[in-house]
Amino acid sequence: MFLYEELDNLRKYRAIQPLPPCIRDSLNPRMPLRPYQEAAFENFVTYFQRPGGPKRPCQVLFHMATGSGKTLIMAGLIAYLYQQGYRNFLFFVNLTTIVQQTRDIFLNPGSAKYLFAPEILVDGHRVQIREVSNFQSSDPEAVNILFTTTQSLHTDLWMVRENGLSLEDFAQTPVVLLSDEAHHLNVSTKRMDRAEAASYHSWEETVRRIFLTREDNVLLEFTATCDLANPQILETYRDKILFNYPLQNFRADRYSKEIITLRADLSPMDRALQALMLSQYRLKVFQANRLPVKPVVLFKSAKIQESAAFQAAFAERLRTLTGGELERISALIQNPAMRRAYAWFARRGISFDALAQELREDFSPEHCISANDDAAAERKQLLLNSLEAPENPYRAVFEVKKLDEGWDVLNLFDIVRLYETRQSGGRRISASTVSEAQLIGRGARYCPFQTAPDQPRYQRKFDRDLDSELRICEELYYHCQNDSRYIAELHSALREIGIDPDRTAPCSLRLKESFRNSRFYREGLVFANSRVPLDPGPDADGLPAALRERSFPVALATGASGEDLVMDSAPLSEEAADLRTYETTFRQLADLNYAIVYKALIRWPAFQFDALKRRFPGLSSTRMFLTDPRYLGAVRLVIRSRYDMPPAQVLRSAAEQVLGTLAGALASVQEQWTGSREFHPRRMAEVFQDKTVNVTDPHVGGAGISQNDHTVPAAWRLDLSRELWYAYEDNFGTSEEKALVAAIHAHIRELQAAYDAVYLVRNERQLSLYAFADGARFEPDFLLFLLKRQDGGWVQTQVFLEPKGTHLLQEDAWKERFLLQLEEQAVPVKVFAGDPSCRILGTHFFNLERRETEFAADLRRLIDGPPREA
Repeated sequence: MFLYEELDNLRKYRAIQPLPPCIRDSLNPRMPLRPYQEAAFENFVTYFQRPGGPKRPCQVLFHMATGSGKTLIMAGLIAYLYQQGYRNFLFFVNLTTIVQQTRDIFLNPGSAKYLFAPEILVDGHRVQIREVSNFQSSDPEAVNILFTTTQSLHTDLWMVRENGLSLEDFAQTPVVLLSDEAHHLNVSTKRMDRAEAASYHSWEETVRRIFLTREDNVLLEFTATCDLANPQILETYRDKILFNYPLQNFRADRYSKEIITLRADLSPMDRALQALMLSQYRLKVFQANRLPVKPVVLFKSAKIQESAAFQAAFAERLRTLTGGELERISALIQNPAMRRAYAWFARRGISFDALAQELREDFSPEHCISANDDAAAERKQLLLNSLEAPENPYRAVFEVKKLDEGWDVLNLFDIVRLYETRQSGGRRISASTVSEAQLIGRGARYCPFQTAPDQPRYQRKFDRDLDSELRICEELYYHCQNDSRYIAELHSALREIGIDPDRTAPCSLRLKESFRNSRFYREGLVFANSRVPLDPGPDADGLPAALRERSFPVALATGASGEDLVMDSAPLSEEAADLRTYETTFRQLADLNYAIVYKALIRWPAFQFDALKRRFPGLSSTRMFLTDPRYLGAVRLVIRSRYDMPPAQVLRSAAEQVLGTLAGALASVQEQWTGSREFHPRRMAEVFQDKTVNVTDPHVGGAGISQNDHTVPAAWRLDLSRELWYAYEDNFGTSEEKALVAAIHAHIRELQAAYDAVYLVRNERQLSLYAFADGARFEPDFLLFLLKRQDGGWVQTQVFLEPKGTHLLQEDAWKERFLLQLEEQAVPVKVFAGDPSCRILGTHFFNLERRETEFAADLRRLIDGPPREA
């Protein structure tokens, strides 16, 4: 049994340690933890704190998919291990570019991907993150991190030099080793090349020597590609894999883009132009939905010379590109994605000539970047890793294989393969195809966005609505030649890294014409509630007392200086600063110069007025937030500088620093929600329409299979196209959903005898409800509409039904509680006098093992009708 499986068993019995507050409090509040990340932290804390402690020294591996947030896990563990007494942290990886990237997100608060909170507090103490070149200069109150490559670490330790690293450094105090892309550490476990075998002190042995220096050292390894098919690695890591979250889980949980191969019998240049048109379509869809996302295209070549030649040819082709050329390409290949793009352009009056002009401008040479030679890749690494930034100008990247590891980009949506060779000559997948699959895996990182506040920001939202125009914004397209053997090999390589495009199939849900033509569909209403902020009450309308009554010390423009001899550790001179203290409040600063505090405030998104108004309903203006003592007005700034009266620039810098700390603290307090009791009407025809959905892993008798398929159990098998009471032509749901439809069918004659019209409608995320307790979103699988004519109109009973597998009954118990609350608490709102009278209710879960009796009783009550009033 793997270590992570032992911990999963503890979780089943609720014997897992909870997430320590210091982890969440130390991380950037703009990066909320995902459930699997919380589980990873809980696994480590449970293992580290178990009776007797972990094996000494402690070595564990986090086997996590590319893009799942391994560096965020590192940052949280740094905070936790600091709390446990560790001060020295050694980060190492095989590539210099990854070192640079990690240094930036660990140390630079101005980075968009900075991982830590504006102010790191552990047990009430402010903690500084410091970079050091050795551990002789460690600060015992700070986190001291040494960043290096594995090869440099080996060289530094075995080539003695003054102020350099030595094994003696590691003997003095415990160290936490953070190994990124840790599969490179397993060289001796798999094989050693001649150069490594010739050196007794291989870099892998160097890491092991450091690790074994002390019993209280900790080695944290992180990789997405641990080769567990290798028996030696499997045996070595069986008791070390602390958390396992492979790419297939990452994708199944909807944290990645969907991957589509777009095959075309086109030349590489025409293939590239087709990708540009698709990228521009995606850009315009983002813009139409007011989303500031800039899609990027990557052009992958086989050789550096070929990449450089294609980039030059691409620039020349774009310089003279015409609408006629784009129109010619549009006529060569017809595929669903491009048809949608062309139709979108046509509906909005964008001609091929206008599109060509846009492409000439957006993909001109100044908007293209190459990452081919080593020097260029290192120099441009920060640019390549900040492609999402609004100020980053690049729309196209040209590369060979420099970005296969360590590249962290979210807005890559198109990869164009510019060569048509196929290296595989037998059953084995070629190394080049595996490399392509790994690059696709990197590009599959989800680009987060929301179009509604209750949408998940970091997960795919349109798997169940492939007809949405925003679906293109959740897809990565791999443009390649139309070669069936190559595609088969690529799909095999994708399966090896955890992506299986063959397991996903689209299903088309079509409403029956008889239902479309019914008066109920054309004129009928469906009722649903909304998610609203929980009223915090009159006493809560203000900052927490711990923030509004606090003093914040700031040191700026101190004038401290010194001189040092390069070859001597003693300072040549030290100029002590003659510091003054200036105390003020935000109210006093605003009275002195309102522009100072206002400009400082608007730097932080947490202080946008709309966000503040949602949190503090009594707030009437930004000025009130800055000056009223219930908010920022009484917050004190204690500024240490060389000025008796600091100038405006110093005051503004001080205000920005303090507001950054407050923004982090404010963001960590989650806004509370509830589901409204009022259920407002919407037109049936606006809510329920034809829909195409993706079904993952269609299987016998279950999801993705028709209810009339021969693999469906005979008791549930139905030709729904003939059943007028079922709104859609067929049901492709799970086995539990098919069983529910069969249960309704078994009682349909009784229902039709009791009501004038009966309709069962499948809800494919077209209608959402929000739990009364906390506003949690819920999309019941079915709605049963029961109609009775009365006084020229009708009385409507709207019933929410939810089939549920036995394994989910406990986890989703809150949904059942909510369904059973509807009858008493849901209040249908009449907009017009002629709207139908409506009763809203829900039933127990439909589950044949545990809820058959309860559901049958609910159904019987519907058939018999509501009790008569006395």
